[in-house]
Amino acid sequence: MKARDDFDVVIVGGGPAGSTAASVLAQHGRRVLVLEKEEFPRYHIGESLLPFCYFPLQRIGLVERMKASHFPKKYAVQFVSRDGKRSTPFYFFRHMDHEAAQTWQVLRSEFDAMLLDNSRRLGADVRTSVEATDFLREDGRVVGVTAVTPDGGKLEVRAPATIDASGRGALAVKRNGWRKSDPYLNKVALWTYFRGAMRDPGMDEGNTTVAYVPEKGWFWYIPLPDDVVSVGIVAERDYLFNGTNDLAAIYWREVKKNVWIEDHLKPGKQIEEFRVTKEYSYRSEYCAENGLVLVGDAFAFLDPVFSSGVYLALRGGELVGDAVHQALAEGDVSAEGFAAYSQRLCYEIESMRKLVYAFYDHSFSFGRLVREYPDLCGDVTDCLIGNLNKDFQRLFDAVAQQAAVPGPLPHGRPLAAKRSTFRSSDVADTIQLTRTQ
Repeated sequence: MKARDDFDVVIVGGGPAGSTAASVLAQHGRRVLVLEKEEFPRYHIGESLLPFCYFPLQRIGLVERMKASHFPKKYAVQFVSRDGKRSTPFYFFRHMDHEAAQTWQVLRSEFDAMLLDNSRRLGADVRTSVEATDFLREDGRVVGVTAVTPDGGKLEVRAPATIDASGRGALAVKRNGWRKSDPYLNKVALWTYFRGAMRDPGMDEGNTTVAYVPEKGWFWYIPLPDDVVSVGIVAERDYLFNGTNDLAAIYWREVKKNVWIEDHLKPGKQIEEFRVTKEYSYRSEYCAENGLVLVGDAFAFLDPVFSSGVYLALRGGELVGDAVHQALAEGDVSAEGFAAYSQRLCYEIESMRKLVYAFYDHSFSFGRLVREYPDLCGDVTDCLIGNLNKDFQRLFDAVAQQAAVPGPLPHGRPLAAKRSTFRSSDVADTIQLTRTQ
């Protein structure tokens, strides 16, 4: 099939990162093509939104549709000890006086389709069941992609800028060998779905619950529409698969180790198979090369414990949309031009990553932290709700008194940029607090 070159940007992948980037670029008046290999709606895990998802959703015009949806409203996160004792729910509205304090638990099949349809509405050209297979390169830069159409035909699409938002398929990472696993976050997640399981009363009905099991393992319990709950366990591989590889046996063994989870599941009926994913924490060695920039899971995935996945996809999509628009306006889509995008996004990921490391450290306690440093409670809260565009140096200085705080990963800069370690002090000076509560 003849090459197409009438687009400013081609985006590989139509998930939250790709569709948000497409929407932002379309709002800027750019000609955008999105190539998505699957037909929507399609299944995806990652169902709990953070409060600060509100702001990219607001920017692309989706907040009112979210309000009108049947997605359960999420007002809080709560924690449950191994003996079944539930903490006081952590209500977001106690920290932020903004309607963003109420967020949602989403069916990703519906939510992602909503995002992709919105990019169409704003003017992006979206093609589903079209799989990008490789990048076109000329004179040391990416100039588009090759793809396979639903009928098996070959397609070349050329554009001044290409965004890889291909999710865990991570086209650029795989083609270039850029995958770098996190040295510590080598967890396994095992999950399924129930109908008719117990929900807490009143406004707590839509809470995300984190329920502990031994060895810093934990269950998520996420209420979804139609009386369905998503319930999964995350732990070290050696802990979960100790003595058996039978997923059902592992799952129900762990259910019995938390009274709250066991009681809440008793009235429910399992309605789907068990699913598992392992060693999912990674980052690309580079965020960009000439003509190409990565975003969302195609760039990095952290850990599910604080539900950061969708937020980082939406936030990254917003940031990369603006960065690509600016690069096109300046006529410079070289890798170096995406250094500021890389710096901002990696800083936000690193802030959440430090808190995730603390969570899994046996010597760390959030309760002890806020008792000893009550003035840092707001910083902890901001990190947990996605308000990552701020300086957390004092918070992590305090965390370091209890737990090992990881240094920033050296990965994620543009390919042509000098590779060096990110330092909080370098980044904090450049951050503008553009979002307010």
